[in-house]
Formats: sequence, C-alpha cells, structure tokens
Amino acid sequence: MTVLVTGASGLLGGAVARVLLERGEDVRTFQRRPSGVPGAQDASGSLTDAAAVAAALDGVDAVVHLAAKVSLAGDPAEFEAVNVTGTRVLLDAAESADVRRFVQVSSPSVAHSGTSLVGVGAERADPAQARGEYARTKAVSELLALDRDRSGFSVVAVRPHIVWGPGDTQLVERVIDRAASGRLPLLGHGAALIDSTYLDNAAAGIVAGLDRADAVHGRAYVVTNGEPRPVADLLAGICRAAGVEPPRLRVPAGLARGAGGLVEAVWRVRPGTDEPPMTRFLAEQLSTAHWFDQRATWADLRWRPSVSIDEGFRRLAAHYGGTAR
Repeated sequence: MTVLVTGASGLLGGAVARVLLERGEDVRTFQRRPSGVPGAQDASGSLTDAAAVAAALDGVDAVVHLAAKVSLAGDPAEFEAVNVTGTRVLLDAAESADVRRFVQVSSPSVAHSGTSLVGVGAERADPAQARGEYARTKAVSELLALDRDRSGFSVVAVRPHIVWGPGDTQLVERVIDRAASGRLPLLGHGAALIDSTYLDNAAAGIVAGLDRADAVHGRAYVVTNGEPRPVADLLAGICRAAGVEPPRLRVPAGLARGAGGLVEAVWRVRPGTDEPPMTRFLAEQLSTAHWFDQRATWADLRWRPSVSIDEGFRRLAAHYGGTAR
C-alpha cells in the first residue's frame, strides 16, 4: 500500500510511519515541517489547505490521520480549524481520491466527562460532555470521520491512551522537569488507577486498526497497555528512569480542580509561553480512575501489546543513561 500518515513529525506519527516502512509499505507524510522519518516521502502543507491535501493524497490507498492541535489550553478557533475543519478537508479529499481505508487517531478524552472510567470500552464520543477544547474538537472530528464510513471507504477510530516513551516531550519531559523543580504534586493520595500506552504499542495498535479496517470499520477502539497502575506509580517510574526524585507533595484533588479552573480563566486572557501548570481537565486526569477493558480491542484488531510497562521504564532509563529502579 501507499499510506499517507499525517502528523508524522510528532512522536507517535513518526513511530507509525516507521512501523509501516519497516514492513515494506510506501509511506508519504503530510505536516507543516519535515517528518524526519528516513525512507518516507514528505509532503508539506496545512490540513486546511484543500489543494495541498489533495496533492498529498494523489495515488494513496490508505490514510492514518494523527495531525492535530494538542494542548491543554489555547484559542478555541485554532482547535476548531485544525482538529475539525482539517479533518473534514482530509476526509473530503480522501473520498475524492478513492482512498480505501481511513484511520482516525483519536483519544479516550472524547468520551470522558470528568468522572472515573472503570473497565469501560470505547464509549461514544460526546463533544457536549468532553472536557476542554482539545477533547471537544477531537470528539467532533471522530464523529465526522466515523459518519463517512461506507462500503469502499472503511473508517475506524483508534484511541491510544496516555502515550509515553523515549523522546516524548509532551508527557515524559514535562513530568521530569516539573518533578525536578518540585512543581509536580500528587493529587489526593495518588492512588487513582490509570491506563497508559508505551509508544511502540500505540504505534502497533494504530497499524493494526489500519490492517483490520475492512473488518471492523465504523467502530472506535481504545488502545492501552492493559496494565493500569496508580498514578503515583506511573509518575514515579518515569521520574526514576530519568534519575529524578518522584513527587512527594500532595494537594487535595478538589483544590487542584478549583485552581485549574482559575488558571484556565487567566490563560484565556493572558496565555503563557508553555502549557499551563494546571487545568481542570488535568486535575481530573490525575485524580480520577480511567482504565479500559481491552478485550474487544485485542480480539477485533488481532493485536496485543508487546512492551510491558516495566520494560518501558527500562527502555526509558536506557534513553536517559540510567537504570530504572
């Protein structure tokens, strides 16, 4: 196949492109800057540029759509333009180009309303209940994509949850930096049980969705390691892999949620240069359980994770030149 991977300059998009290349597919990437993936053919442009998107899709058999605006805060219009309008432009062009398979890479946050998720599957995306502009616009775009599913255009949504691994700047580096400076608190007792996904597993799960699209089209699947851990243990494992002392400061969860709401209000008026230190969504993620039943994912996608959480910590430690404890 010739597969177009959008967002391949990102950590997960690049990993997906490399998996496809390693097994012999022709891979074309589409994003604003070079992907940095050896062997891939880069096409540059914006998702909102219909002509650039159409050119990138010329001769393509399948699409894996990862490009998105990912942030805890920001201008709602930017989220809408990239995550919703961009997805719609890509879907229109893919159908016109006779693309056969389309994988919408989504997020479990599209079905998270702020309360615990315990052993659930891929519940329907709900933009009205989603927390924050990222989750809301990803919910809208997932529904847009699945609504296009039809005979000859197989659409499947794959939702990897909390992806981490070597080279990750969105989660791992922020955890390490904030822990090192004493700015990473545990909310409540840090005992909320959460799922996460090691990078290699997330990429393989997405590719499995592509391979099985004709059989499972029209559905959404959450992809995780299937090894829920207390949030304190997950943060400690990341910190120790980098040789940083795990967080010990504890903040009541309710207080963190209230503070997160205030930070969001300030950020809307005067946004900072980095991610806000706390938002209501982040406080909820760090203080409520969210782990998922993987039986349907593993059975339908005919896939299982190959890298355990503990092996992931060891690989992360090797990346930082240490040894995970």
